Formats: sequence, C-alpha cells, structure tokens
Amino acid sequence: MQERAFEAARASGLIGDGEPLVVLLSGGADSVCLLDCAVRLGAQAYALHVNYGLRPGSDADEQFCRVLCGRIDVPLTVEHVTLGEGNLQAEARAARYEIAERLSLEHGCDYAAAHTASDQAETVLYRLAVSPGSRALLGMAPRRGRLVRPLLEAGREDTREYCRGRGLSWRDDPTNADPRFARSRLRHEVLPVLRALSPAAERTIAETSFLLRDERLVLERTADERIDTLGIPTALHALRAEPMGLVRTILTRLAERATPEPIALSRHDCDAILTLSDEGTQSLDLGSGLRAVAEYGVLRFEAGESQPPALPASVALAIPGEAEFGTWEVHARVEKVAQAAGGGFLPARGDALLSTRSLDPPLVIRAWRHGDRMRPAGLDGTKTLQDLFTDNKVPREEREQIPVVECGGEIVWVAGLAVGEEFRAAPHEAEVVVLSAKRHG
Repeated sequence: MQERAFEAARASGLIGDGEPLVVLLSGGADSVCLLDCAVRLGAQAYALHVNYGLRPGSDADEQFCRVLCGRIDVPLTVEHVTLGEGNLQAEARAARYEIAERLSLEHGCDYAAAHTASDQAETVLYRLAVSPGSRALLGMAPRRGRLVRPLLEAGREDTREYCRGRGLSWRDDPTNADPRFARSRLRHEVLPVLRALSPAAERTIAETSFLLRDERLVLERTADERIDTLGIPTALHALRAEPMGLVRTILTRLAERATPEPIALSRHDCDAILTLSDEGTQSLDLGSGLRAVAEYGVLRFEAGESQPPALPASVALAIPGEAEFGTWEVHARVEKVAQAAGGGFLPARGDALLSTRSLDPPLVIRAWRHGDRMRPAGLDGTKTLQDLFTDNKVPREEREQIPVVECGGEIVWVAGLAVGEEFRAAPHEAEVVVLSAKRHG
C-alpha cells in the first residue's frame, strides 16, 4: 500500500522523466507525496506555494515548504495573495491556477495538482447534488490544458501511507474540517456513511467517473460529427429527429461554441429548446448570459448582452454607380435589353430591372423604418416591409441591415426581396436600370 500512490503517479503518464513540471505545493500530505513522486520519477520539478494569509498557520505552512524544497533541492516559488470578499475557496483556486499558468509558461511545461481519488469522489458527489446532467458524474479530468492530476487513482490514505513510508512529514489544514465548507461536510459526514456501506466507495466513485469520461468522449465525437453534417446554425426539425441522448449532447456542444463558460444544459433546457417555434423568432434564456435563438426553425446560441448591430447610414447611389451600405455593396448600371438576344445582358436572380423613365437620380439607400410601406410589383395593393420580411423569413436582427432603395421618398427596391410596381421596367423597354446587391464580410 505504501507504493500505491507512486504507482498511480507513474501509471498516469503525466510525469515525464527529465521533463520540467511545476508542482502545486500546499504542504499537505497529498502535495508532499506528489512532489516526492515527481522527483523519484525523474521530473525536473519546480514547486509553487501560494500563501493567502487567511489563518494563523499560513506562514508556518510556507516555512515548511521552504524547508522541504531546500532538503530535496527543488526550486520553490512563493507567492503572497490577498483575496477579496466572497467565495474565498473559489477565489483562492482561481488565483493559484493563474499563478501556476504563468509559471508553467515560463518553464514551458505543465503544472500538477495533487487531487486524489478521494477528491474526485467529493467532486462527483458535490456536482451531482447541485448540477443536473451526466457531466456532473465526470469529475475532474486527468488533464485540462496545462493542468495535470497524476494522483487521481490514489486515495487520500494512500498519499499519507506513502509519506509515512518515505519518512515525510506534512501540514494539516484545519479548514478542511470546517463545516462551513460544502466539501468539508461531504468529507466528514457523507463519505463516512458510504464507506460504511463499502470500504471501496471512494475508489468506486472515482473509477465510475473515469469510465463515464471515456464514454462521454465517444458521445461528444459523434455529436461533433453530426454538427458538421447538420451545419451551424442548425435546423430544429433535424435536431428533433435525432435520438434524445445524442441531441442533448449536440445542443451542449453547440452552446459551448458560443461561450467560454462551462455549460450544463438540463433535460428541461433541452426540451424547451426543441419546442421553440419554427415560425418567426423566439429566444430562450438559459442563464449566465446564454440564449438559444430560433429564427424560422433555425437554431443558434448567443452569449453576453444582446447588442443590436449599428444602423447603417443612408448613402446616395448614382446611375450608373455603386455604394457601400453597411455590409452590402449596391450597384446601379444601365443595360440595353435588346442585347439579350445576342447573349449579352442577362439579369441575375434577385436583381431589380427598373424603368429609366421612372427614376430621378441620385437614388438613396437607407435602412428599413417601422411603418415603411410599398407596392410590390405584381401585387394588387400595398404591403408593409415588416410583412414582406416576415413572409420571406428574414430574421429580425437582419432587417435593418438590408438595403432599401428609394427615389423621391418612394421605395424603389428592397434588396433581393421586392421591386416597387411603379418603378419596374415594362416588357417593351429597350433600356433599363439594373440594381444589384451583394453582401460581404
């Protein structure tokens, strides 16, 4: 049992012989064990101790780490950090990892935390209690970026037994027994009950998390392949046809692409997303600034404060001529229709063919305004542009970006959607004005 922790560290493959490694050293048995294992495995070890000054024994912990590293000839970096108010454990963890990231970049290596199977069991139980979904059961990954955890398959008792066998002392943190902290209550109240049911409870939980993580990787790979096939944004009707277990993973993976924050979509969240309407625009607030938006049956995810795009300024358009309107380029040219027989002029789909007699240049390109109305060619009567956009399933956020061309205060053309009846070219006209628009960027 004395060597179980060492064998776990070696089997992890996360400590390389002759390779640099920053070890997070608190002075506790787990981190002392990890540092000694790293040295025995031939790593070029560097130690990092962060002193938060939160309790009377903080300076004694620092001094212990200095003496230990001096004895085994490991370079030690000590950082003093002052934490603010709030969740001190979370702030301390964030500060510790930020410093470790910086130090590992300086040395061009990974940094190792001494999390054990016992910590893994506590993590899984805590997440299972507060966060729905299978991801709660995955626990901590052996590797996350530069952060590695070589002792995840060794228990807390294993690290202590290792230290005793190697003649290594350690420091105990009294806050680990403080019932104000959720992890402490799990450690001292919940896990003892589970151990009474099975002495191997911690290892069983940790092993389950390893197995589920492997299976999760397969599921996520399958989901990513389906996303490549379905495309982004993604049609809701296609998602509804997928098996529910897979579609939840697809939705999570899509959401992860919209935000750097960890995502945990519940079964209720996924069901609500799939029931968004295929008509018009609907959005669903998923918390933490994340939204699912469905526009005419096409789903996308957005993160952060929703900011409408800036309204493009109105511009003049000469005939012939061209103009930039937001992300659009609008062109006006004069063409002789008679060239069509010789294979010359051929209007592209979406172009507007206008009567030269009905236009008084320059034209004006502007954004849509609420209340705008026109008489589309071929339609008996007028129609609001809002109805025109709705009929053509134009997303709301794009409507004010579409070029609206007017002449003398009347709408001539809504790019790609409709031509004003009074401006369209008659079949017999030999010369016409052609308006075309394309989007860039």
